[in-house]
Amino acid sequence: MNLLKKIYCRTYQTIFRLILPLLPYREPILLKSNQDIIDTLKKHNKTSVLLVTDHSLRNLQLTQSLETAITDNEIKLTVYDETVPNPTTDNVAAALQLYHDNQCDCIIAFGGGSAMDCAKATGARVARPKKSLAQMKGILKVRKKIPLLIAVPTTAGTGSETTLAAVITDSTTRHKYAINDFPLIPSYAAMLPKLTVGLPPHITATTGMDALTHAVEAYIGRSTTKQTRSYARRAVKSIFQYLPIAYQDGTNAIARTKMLNAAYFAGIAFTQSYVGYVHAVAHSLGGKYNVPHGLANAVILPYVLRKFGRKIYRKLWELGVAAKLFDQTTPHEVGAKIFIQKIEDMNHAMNIPTNIPEIKINDIPQLAKTAEKEANPLYPVPVLWTTKELIEIYKEVKNG
Repeated sequence: MNLLKKIYCRTYQTIFRLILPLLPYREPILLKSNQDIIDTLKKHNKTSVLLVTDHSLRNLQLTQSLETAITDNEIKLTVYDETVPNPTTDNVAAALQLYHDNQCDCIIAFGGGSAMDCAKATGARVARPKKSLAQMKGILKVRKKIPLLIAVPTTAGTGSETTLAAVITDSTTRHKYAINDFPLIPSYAAMLPKLTVGLPPHITATTGMDALTHAVEAYIGRSTTKQTRSYARRAVKSIFQYLPIAYQDGTNAIARTKMLNAAYFAGIAFTQSYVGYVHAVAHSLGGKYNVPHGLANAVILPYVLRKFGRKIYRKLWELGVAAKLFDQTTPHEVGAKIFIQKIEDMNHAMNIPTNIPEIKINDIPQLAKTAEKEANPLYPVPVLWTTKELIEIYKEVKNG
């Protein structure tokens, strides 16, 4: 990267880090049951709910108990269940139409990151009816309070119940972009481990690795705080300990609870300290080829960490010590390499591939430009890369 652009990126990131304590970050209030959700709706005098979810969750009847609880309490319920992985502008438009047609006054997001993103973006369109989603792309462009939003995560991975981001794919161009603003942080998050018990092992694996990516990228970046470092270490420790158990035995209540907590802590960490090139590359692959976000992160993470090299040895060593992968007598470089190998070992044990063959060689230059534009200057990465370095990552991820 040329010197002027490097100075610009680091200056931008430094200013952002300095103002971090002044920004209106907040954590959602935690709920522990359907009754807590009903009590919250009544507390806020809400009379018409839009429930945003997807077909598969509804077909599995995971939403049924909540739907019944809402209607039994004489609160009007409207359900939008057509959210797709990597939710689109068309999804948001359809959900928004239902919201207005049924005079809704609050939103419940029920599902993984896709349902959360769709619900947040719908709320943003309610708050800013004259602005398109594309016009709210980037940072702090919503700037108005959205309807009351309650998040009910059914996966332990995205941490979207804690974040200020909604990631949306343009239905026409397939360009994937993030809307980031504080009003998008859900007011409440209902942490119900029983909802994750029925997750297929593959989804458990990829969403869990998504949470690990959030924690690691937040920790190795240059905008950390004492709190985000603490949360990231806690998340990493829990994921290494409990994700393999949740993968092998989905009914293990302790493992499911620990993974929900880990995803929550990782979500708080990256909301305040941001992510990095792993996410930039993953977003481009999700937009172009509809590669599931958690799967993309799981595959890409070891390649990016290895390429950063000695710049992150100490931080990866710290995470490895926190996760009890080795002790403090292990040299930093050795520990960092063990940490990366443990990620690859966990991927292998959970049948996560080492490559993403959908990537087309001819697409790589444009994909790299898209990722570079997303990441620089926003993401406080430990090493700044240009499209040249990113092209190398895409080739490695394609070929394995």
